[in-house]
Amino acid sequence: MPIDRPKSGQRTFTTNGGRSIDFTTLGFGSAPLGNYLRPLTEEDCDATLATAWDSGMRYFDTAPLYGLGLSEMRVGRLLQQKGRKDFTISTKVGRLLEPCEPEDVNGMFFVETPQVRFVYDYSYDGIMRSYEESLQRLGLDSVDILYVHDICAFVHGGREGSEAVIQGLIDTGGWKALAELRDSGAVAAIGAGVNEWQPCARLLELVDPDIFLLAGRYTLLEQDPIDHMFPQCVEKNAAVVIGGPYNSGILAGLETYNYADAPEDIVQRVRKIEAVCKAHDVPLIRAALHFVAAHPLVASVIPGGQNVEETTQNSALLGESVPAVLWDELKERQLIHPESPTPS
Repeated sequence: MPIDRPKSGQRTFTTNGGRSIDFTTLGFGSAPLGNYLRPLTEEDCDATLATAWDSGMRYFDTAPLYGLGLSEMRVGRLLQQKGRKDFTISTKVGRLLEPCEPEDVNGMFFVETPQVRFVYDYSYDGIMRSYEESLQRLGLDSVDILYVHDICAFVHGGREGSEAVIQGLIDTGGWKALAELRDSGAVAAIGAGVNEWQPCARLLELVDPDIFLLAGRYTLLEQDPIDHMFPQCVEKNAAVVIGGPYNSGILAGLETYNYADAPEDIVQRVRKIEAVCKAHDVPLIRAALHFVAAHPLVASVIPGGQNVEETTQNSALLGESVPAVLWDELKERQLIHPESPTPS
């Protein structure tokens, strides 16, 4: 397996190119700091990031999309104060930010953003420009990981749309740009950040990614990658970072799944899982975080946090135990994949 775990809380991934990347088991996903659904003050963001750092998180993920640049600037403000070897940072490429009229701002879930709009650009020049502009917003001279962002059906209108974007990434030199940045040593690893496992499996067939940020598709609720993507990752020595371990809220006590109201079949399945957790006096959210962190392919889990309280809670959850019998019962009731790795 690709992930070395020399001590609790630390994980090291060595790429096929021999580059070692250090992760903390719990990282910080900074999408919420892009004013996700509500505006945040700079002071609130600084306090949240300081809490993440003080609790031991040393892997930070961001992207141009998150707040149309706000997240990168806010994360960068913290990391500029730290030693460069003391943290691991990833950002994403595939969207460029351009000035626009107020009515053309397309912040999606993000509010009170800068007056810019994103445009998709997976070409060679687009990837290089996105990378350089992210460095400027972060105020750093390098990042460790570049993920090509949202090449999935979820964003591009279906499986055919996803396939067209993946082929375009290759045909227009976008993947070549990523490979050049990796091969030159500018970044240590390249891959994709997506909300589906299928594009990851496709890239493993076509090119040579090192790592994926998979959001919401390997959770206590969903384990399809065990039968599909994960065996390919083992074969190709590709690591996985797990985002969205709570399926955008349904596993953390909210009613949202995939950023929308949860359908009834999902609600019922979650209730069955939660009933088992309650029988063993374990909060559902704690079980959800422990479950995904246990997989040997997983370099880090990044649940994110929009405030100090959420960030503190995420950190505390991994320090609390989950009895092995809970995992046994979930498997007996066929509520999780029978081959799911579970915490020892």
